[in-house]
Amino acid sequence: MENPEKDCCCPVNDPARPARNCWIRYAVMILLAIWWIVYSNLLLFAKWVTYSLLRFEPDGRLGAAVEFFIYDTPKVLMLLVLVVFGVGIIRSFFTPERTRRILQGKSEFVGNILAGLLGIVTPFCSCSAVPLFIGFVTTGIPLGVTLSFLISAPMVNEIALVMLFGLFGWKVAAMYLGTGLFIAIISGWILGKLHLEKHIEAWVFQIPVGQGVSDEKLTWQERIRGGMNAVRDIVGKVWPYVVLGIAVGAGIHGYVPENFLASFMGKDAWWSVPLAVLLGVPMYSNAAGIIPIVQALLNKGAALGTVLAFMMAVIGLSLPEAIILRKVLKWKLIVVFFGIVAMGIILIGYLFNSLF
Repeated sequence: MENPEKDCCCPVNDPARPARNCWIRYAVMILLAIWWIVYSNLLLFAKWVTYSLLRFEPDGRLGAAVEFFIYDTPKVLMLLVLVVFGVGIIRSFFTPERTRRILQGKSEFVGNILAGLLGIVTPFCSCSAVPLFIGFVTTGIPLGVTLSFLISAPMVNEIALVMLFGLFGWKVAAMYLGTGLFIAIISGWILGKLHLEKHIEAWVFQIPVGQGVSDEKLTWQERIRGGMNAVRDIVGKVWPYVVLGIAVGAGIHGYVPENFLASFMGKDAWWSVPLAVLLGVPMYSNAAGIIPIVQALLNKGAALGTVLAFMMAVIGLSLPEAIILRKVLKWKLIVVFFGIVAMGIILIGYLFNSLF
């Protein structure tokens, strides 16, 4: 006889669980339908507010900037909520301990590939770099594989991926995914072949290897709650950066002349890609804040490869991460690490400028 608990969203023999758990799945489906209806009508709403309610001139610079801001602010925030909710559920399947177990014992290049892929679904922030690095290295995972993971986790950002899909379509999103993975895998493989383990701080290897904790078995209700908590925590922290990024993008969209941007971020200037990478490193930002600026730059005539290189540098090569990694790596390894990743980003920028 089948267990009735398997087909019921609320366990019948667990009185401690509130009855509202039975309706969580239905509530999520209703909210997704409402989300889609609102999202589909944002452009009409932005035009109505800008030109009918606020009465800006349709051909004016200020009107264009206001329309951009009113349209993109809810659009980006709604995409952000949806993505963070989904990733919050995915993260419940990939704890740091499980990630370490997946990578242990794999050959180096296979390990680089797996590390790059795991970096997408386990998008740990820069503040997690040191404990993750220590946990990986002390459990026998090769240095190059560990660095592939540390490159992929911030660079191939799940928020950036879905937002790029929503704003520019699947081709740009797929190019971002493919090139980011390529850089993470190849850079980690090269760093592994250089045998730079001597440039890891000695105290890292003196840490005893722990036994780890068993992965907790979660119900779908608990995973959905985890997604909701992720929305509350992450969106609650990043929304000011999103609004600021959209405001900057609106200013670029409305007031910056196309010829001005094309002159130093176009295809013709050979130095545009390296300059974009250099500008991107100190401009530390999260993916949600940089995407609206990327959109405005592309609309104003900047080359796709140059803008893609700028975005990858902002997301994947941050000064705060370098400072954090200094706790476990010597400066020589950090410089080599950043240098190889930067060269990969520059090559990708030139490649896309030549193709598009």
